[in-house]
Amino acid sequence: MMNRAPLLAVDMVQAGWSLAAGPVIGPVSFTVAAGEIVGLAGPNGAGKSTLLGAVSGAARVFSGRVALADGARLALQTQQLPDIDGVPICGAELLRLTGAPIAGLPPWLGHRLSLRMDELSGGQRQFLYLWACLAAPGEVVLLDEPTNNLDPAGVDFLATALRQRAAAGAAIVLVSHDAEFLAGICQRTVNVVKVGS
Repeated sequence: MMNRAPLLAVDMVQAGWSLAAGPVIGPVSFTVAAGEIVGLAGPNGAGKSTLLGAVSGAARVFSGRVALADGARLALQTQQLPDIDGVPICGAELLRLTGAPIAGLPPWLGHRLSLRMDELSGGQRQFLYLWACLAAPGEVVLLDEPTNNLDPAGVDFLATALRQRAAAGAAIVLVSHDAEFLAGICQRTVNVVKVGS
């Protein structure tokens, strides 16, 4: 494989959510180039989501450096789904807002786009949020536990979509508690450790 310049570089990063609590993870280092899918592994509470927060700018970087290639845009999906109960937005409107195309959605979801988001099942909602992130413009895609609430067909469709997005030139960083999913989809994994571990 030809060496490519990374779209994302994480260099000896220690990160956390508050100044008072200090860093909770690190140091962690890795790079992701266009076309790569890199998994973040570690036990619950190791700080995988915190590291995604540091990359996206939501969490505090106490030391080290996060660098995006010039002009690279981030797309982020978190575990916390927005509370949309009572909000009159349908799936098609969500995709339009994020710039994600409707083309490519699985047939079991494509025909439900005119329904309000709060009328969809948890798995359908999860997949729409995933698609809104994965298919939206962005060269670096960050996904936090994307298989949550998905049935086996949804997980298989997600795996195919991830491979296609990477083949189109995205750099993807993926957190999952599902070691089998990570092993099947990622070129490599990075172990995230708590500070002092």
